[in-house]
Amino acid sequence: MLSDAIRIQTEDFSVTEVVEKVKRVSRRIGGIAVFLGVGRDFSKGREIQTIAFEHYPGMAEKQLETIRERAIKEFHIIEAVIIHRIGEIPIGDNIVLIVVGAEHREEAFSACAFCIDELKRTVPIWKKETTEEGVVWVEERP
Repeated sequence: MLSDAIRIQTEDFSVTEVVEKVKRVSRRIGGIAVFLGVGRDFSKGREIQTIAFEHYPGMAEKQLETIRERAIKEFHIIEAVIIHRIGEIPIGDNIVLIVVGAEHREEAFSACAFCIDELKRTVPIWKKETTEEGVVWVEERP
């Protein structure tokens, strides 16, 4: 079990480093699924100039840990790491990373999809997009 499996941070992360950490958790891991969310420059018909994320400190981390624990228990995976950045994120940069290690690919894929879906649905992280028309707080969660 990784001590830093849940992180909310301003700095970028290395996908390769996180995948390698998950691989080292257990030699039983036979499949790793990765979801990487990046900042795009177009959304809902508008050009995006900048994006930024805010969160509810303490509550967001707690909810991410709940998601991780549920994924491990319900999908019988070995490890899951969830990282989300906050603050202003340059277009094209990494925003969110989910890495799931399991014995088999089916469990890894299913757990990875569950983690991102639950993150977007339940974690108090909010996305702000700046467009030529002004600032837009995105209704659905990131």
